[in-house]
Amino acid sequence: MIRELQQQDKDIFINMVKDFYNSEAVLHPIPEKNIVKTYNEIISSSPYAKAYIIEENNEVAGYSQISLTYSNEAGGIVVWIEEIYIREQFRGLGLGSKILDFINTEFSDKAARFRLEICEDNKSAKKLYIRKGYKTLNYSQMVYGFDDN
Repeated sequence: MIRELQQQDKDIFINMVKDFYNSEAVLHPIPEKNIVKTYNEIISSSPYAKAYIIEENNEVAGYSQISLTYSNEAGGIVVWIEEIYIREQFRGLGLGSKILDFINTEFSDKAARFRLEICEDNKSAKKLYIRKGYKTLNYSQMVYGFDDN
């Protein structure tokens, strides 16, 4: 089952995000205050950020967080798949594929494009994304105001 993040999910969400940001899927950890700010933004019904809890056998198996933007290049709304995290004991059950299908179905009538980032070392995730039809977009990213603590 996939459902929207709810207030009672706060602790498990924060713990899963911490796990995600201490994994090979990302370049570096982030401060907990950022995670709490994201949780608060999502719970406040932000039009820009949403998160989904993935459940398997009535247990929280993972989450996904998306951001919504408008792109002139894409000609409409872009769904940024910011994070997909599956807890270790639930990996290999096809849940990553299920959340991608869910997001695609949920936003297919609103989105001009779906987009995500990936660390090159995250080979299993890259295979999944390619299998689901994602293609490499040959842009380099630049940031301003980056705090690498």
